[in-house]
Amino acid sequence: MARLGTNTKVNRLLLVSNRLPITLIPGADGPAIERSTGGLATALSSVHGDGRSLWFGWPGPAGNDLTPEFTALLAEQHTVPVEISAAEVKAYYEGFSNGVLWPLCHYLLDKVRLDAHEDWEAYRLVNERFAERIAREWKPGDAVWVHDYQLALVPALLRQRCPEARIGFFLHVPFPAPEIFRILPWRTEVLRGILGADVVGFHTAQYAFHFAYACSQLLGLELAGDVLRDDGRPVRVAAFPIGIDAEAFATRAASEEVQRRAAELRAGIPERTLLVAVDRLDYTKGLPRRLLALERLLTQRPELRDKLHFIQLAVPTRENVDAYADYRRTVNELVSRVNGRFGTPTRNVVHLLHRSVDPVELSALYVAADVMLVTPLRDGMNLVAKEYAASRIDDSGVLVLSEFAGAATELHEALHVNPYDLDALASAILRAIEMPGDERALRMAGLRRSVHGGSVHRWARSFVTSLEESPIPPAIAPTRALEEAAQALRDAEPLVAFLDYDGTLVDFSTSPRTATPDRELLRVLERLAKRATVHVVSGRSRESLEDFFGSLPIGLHAEHGLWSRKTPHSPWTARLPVPPTWLAPLREVFEGIVRRTDGAFLEEKSGALAFHYRSTEPQLAQRRLGELRLALAAHPASSEFDVLPGARVLEVRQRGIHKGVVVPEVLAALPSAAVIAIGDDLTDEALFGALPERAVAVRVGRGQSIARFRVPGVREVRALLASLTETT
Repeated sequence: MARLGTNTKVNRLLLVSNRLPITLIPGADGPAIERSTGGLATALSSVHGDGRSLWFGWPGPAGNDLTPEFTALLAEQHTVPVEISAAEVKAYYEGFSNGVLWPLCHYLLDKVRLDAHEDWEAYRLVNERFAERIAREWKPGDAVWVHDYQLALVPALLRQRCPEARIGFFLHVPFPAPEIFRILPWRTEVLRGILGADVVGFHTAQYAFHFAYACSQLLGLELAGDVLRDDGRPVRVAAFPIGIDAEAFATRAASEEVQRRAAELRAGIPERTLLVAVDRLDYTKGLPRRLLALERLLTQRPELRDKLHFIQLAVPTRENVDAYADYRRTVNELVSRVNGRFGTPTRNVVHLLHRSVDPVELSALYVAADVMLVTPLRDGMNLVAKEYAASRIDDSGVLVLSEFAGAATELHEALHVNPYDLDALASAILRAIEMPGDERALRMAGLRRSVHGGSVHRWARSFVTSLEESPIPPAIAPTRALEEAAQALRDAEPLVAFLDYDGTLVDFSTSPRTATPDRELLRVLERLAKRATVHVVSGRSRESLEDFFGSLPIGLHAEHGLWSRKTPHSPWTARLPVPPTWLAPLREVFEGIVRRTDGAFLEEKSGALAFHYRSTEPQLAQRRLGELRLALAAHPASSEFDVLPGARVLEVRQRGIHKGVVVPEVLAALPSAAVIAIGDDLTDEALFGALPERAVAVRVGRGQSIARFRVPGVREVRALLASLTETT
């Protein structure tokens, strides 16, 4: 198994994928298993199988009726079955995973089913079932590694059930550009699902950037280096390009059996250049455009018709899906057209194989091919390109590779091509055919070095190491403990409540001006004020808080405690002189930044300035934040103010002012009171830190906090406050 820790000990690695690496096969002589030879099974073989890992997944149709014999077989393989019914396979897997997410991630928007609401529900339910099953097995010290788009919701669902778990997620397909991804009706749920992980991995830096950018655009998160801050909790977002077992492919290519079969293939097409392509018969692989480019080349250079032979291996996939049946028909028609135009009575130019082949036959194709065409329209990585390079132990052969395959970021010596440009693709094929032998050898040697340098086992070890080095999430009291604490507060007399406003009592809004209290909130606070001494402690101005809550019998504390009004109709008092001397000079700095930042605005308070950029394009916002931070650090009065980052806001306030200053003043008059405090961001940590040890501190959301208790959002905060007014 991969090394599971230098910094902290990891007991077991729990692997999670849609399918198990084995399939159950019922038989007359008893049940049997069939091992998968797929890429993921091979990739994870180095971290599975030594008794320190479990693999969760669907074991195939036979797994929906598990007998004791089947169960025993699965346990022997260290696998845990997750049952998925035939109807769920159709909706969750075929309907949503492959009918919505697959084409979306591959930029084929005309194939995305945006009305798949029932399929989405099945997708959500199956993801919940996976999370439940993992949670039953998870123990403190275990790490969880979830794989691919079929299970994008599992990290967050598991985080809810096992808050202290280390969770990783790896996406094996491209993550699309944010402008593409945001058309998805369930975009927020998918992002939030993935963000339940501590480490999120992709094949390329571009995919990682797309994900981080989408989180910034749609959720308001900020990226620092390769870390997203999700409500304060760090989520590492990085590229971990997957490799292959290059040594295994090279060894097989050198075997007598493969060499003999490759010679037979060559003998069948004497004096012809052999072009080979190996793909699943999937509409993302670009088979029609490849055939059209070949047709164009033969039209331009008709003398090549007797000099080329093209073998297209098209492995069957998803044949019960109408779109794939139509696609196969299109490919067959194009093959017939090319052969009809350029074939002879005794020989076709294109030989289409619609079937799977065994490893020996595959390696023989790699060894025999003069040119390998790997030209998908979009591909997460594409291991065929790496397998071909590893198999060319004679340093011959040419790889024509789509620039839209993830492998293109590593395999620089291939001939890169835009598969949408038929002329360019035809030219690349011609260049590969005519390439001199010394250039072929130089390019292939470089490709082989790249492939051998990034093995699949190194990929697995790299991700697991990153996961184990991620900080362990802080321990959080279970929901039942909060319910017990709330019960004790209901019975307590007197009771004091300290409450944040934005993100706690109301949800965030694009503009703070629109986040006003609704009638439900006012009713909850009015009822609570009859039972407890209530104080709203906010970063808002005193004018805003007076406007919101001036009629309620509660204490108000504005600008993080700079101003206080402890009872209705009493005057507001400031803890420090206002305005501070630095405010006017800094206003000019802020205004200069705001003028050059679309979507940003400046909020001025009596003792603070706040740069709001929730509606600003994320990259522009980060540039302007950098400029602003540099200007603030260099300001002569920098020792007199604090710079406080918030949720898409950067605030400058007087040094020594924070929400914690309110607590001792309020509790001085009620030293024996029971206390509850609720807040959602960094500013509230100062409030929590000033509380007496007996207090109940509640953090809203997912961020790291010193608070012992946690609730998901505003709705749960209001329900908790309402429960405190109930009589027992």
